[in-house]
Amino acid sequence: MADNIKSEIEKRRTFAIISHPDAGKTTLTEKFLLYGGAINTAGSVKGKANSKYAVSDWMEIEKERGISVTSSVMQFNYDGFCINILDTPGHQDFSEDTYRTLMAADSAVMVIDASKGVEAQTIKLFKVCVMLHIPIFTFINKMDRDAKDSFELLDDIETVLGIRTCPINWPIGSGKEFKGIFDRKAKTVRTFEAVSTGGAKSAAETDYSIDDPELKKIVPDNLYEQLVEEIELLDGASDELDMDKVSKGELSPVFFGSALNTFGIEIFLKYFLEMTSSPLPRMSNEGLIDPITEPFSAFVFKIQANMNKAHRDRIAFMRVCSGKFDADKDVYHVQSGRKLKLSQPQQIMAQDRQVIQEAYAGDVIGVFDPGIFSIGDTITMPGHKYEYEGIPTFAPEHFCRVIQLNSMKRKQFVKGITQIAQEGAIQIFQEFTAGMSEIIVGVVGVLQFDVLKYRLENEYGCEIRLESLPYEYIRWVGDPSTDVTKLKRMNNVKAVKDMKGNPLLLFVNEWMIRMVLEDNEGLELLEFKKN
Repeated sequence: MADNIKSEIEKRRTFAIISHPDAGKTTLTEKFLLYGGAINTAGSVKGKANSKYAVSDWMEIEKERGISVTSSVMQFNYDGFCINILDTPGHQDFSEDTYRTLMAADSAVMVIDASKGVEAQTIKLFKVCVMLHIPIFTFINKMDRDAKDSFELLDDIETVLGIRTCPINWPIGSGKEFKGIFDRKAKTVRTFEAVSTGGAKSAAETDYSIDDPELKKIVPDNLYEQLVEEIELLDGASDELDMDKVSKGELSPVFFGSALNTFGIEIFLKYFLEMTSSPLPRMSNEGLIDPITEPFSAFVFKIQANMNKAHRDRIAFMRVCSGKFDADKDVYHVQSGRKLKLSQPQQIMAQDRQVIQEAYAGDVIGVFDPGIFSIGDTITMPGHKYEYEGIPTFAPEHFCRVIQLNSMKRKQFVKGITQIAQEGAIQIFQEFTAGMSEIIVGVVGVLQFDVLKYRLENEYGCEIRLESLPYEYIRWVGDPSTDVTKLKRMNNVKAVKDMKGNPLLLFVNEWMIRMVLEDNEGLELLEFKKN
């Protein structure tokens, strides 16, 4: 039995895909699923009315705008491995969801647009990966379009992100001249020829050894000579593949390809599975928890309401950290101190769900949430009471007062705004004197206001008006027992409390923060809070 658990865990790989918007992340995810036989035809993001939307973009607003706003979880089997992909929102306004998702991943795949190089959102997400010390693999996408010089792209990654690179393969030409990639380890060239089949694009691939005369018929002389020169240069100047550095997040293996044409994906998957490890031990308040020897444990990294319109439901997404989950056994919810059965455990393929009986360390499962789970909660077996490290709540930068337009729908409004807040996309605050009638919403990016309005109207039938507020900074009060009404220098500062009753202060500018700290001795203000 133990051997079976061990072999199941060892074949698990769990990774997140990160990128700047439009670098091709969702397309890449689709193509992975295609290889895993999980979908028959990959959808394109910029879909026409009759073509398929990408599997991972399931919310109406995502289809309308062609962007991913919530993280999706997908699982597929490939080549004897069981792979869990966490697709993250590319849009910066939803970066908080991405941070939380990265907590549930063992490694990250960074997708870079070959014509643009490293972009702003990539830098942000990359920093989180570094903070979490997770291995980063780079896939340079869109080689079938005119691209920057490949050495320039590597230099861009190294100087902007501060991580060394090691190209595993190397492109031959780009745009219309793109002929294929050279595999540095196997010393073979895989040629590229775009073909379109039934609306889906793919590539006709053939492998040649580097000195095969047939290759020279396909690759023009100038590109062939350039390739030979560049290979020499790489062998002499690029970093060696050092797996110890990769595992610490200090060196990134780099791959080239075209997700749209399904080229370079299979090679990437093959090497990625060789280079990554199965789930590793995780830190708790009682030290490291071993994924194989310890019994079942998990933590909640995401809550999503109303994934299914027919059932007004809430799903808590958990990353299994150790052992085997068995649907028939009681588990222990550490934060509430309650024993319970996880109801309707399911693995989720975007919005398609499959009820499961078991899962293993590395897997992500969704369970029905009756309203008891919060982001960062730990689930263990009865008798074990350790907690995994909390997930930080980031300080919102934009604030609005929410005004409900129909007082008859008070109940729906309170339920709707509370549930959306529990998902972590927005944070809601109340003034100390007002009840739920005066709600202030804080978000990391302004697009989240649109999503809030859209979801309250469409999922809960509540019309609202949003009034923007001038505040840009928020700080948690270090000691929650502080009476904020007695603080000095509070003109133009708003005191509010969060859902758990913790006091917070809203400021118009940084200067005000300094003034309040100077005038109130011993006051501690925090930028973010661990859940």
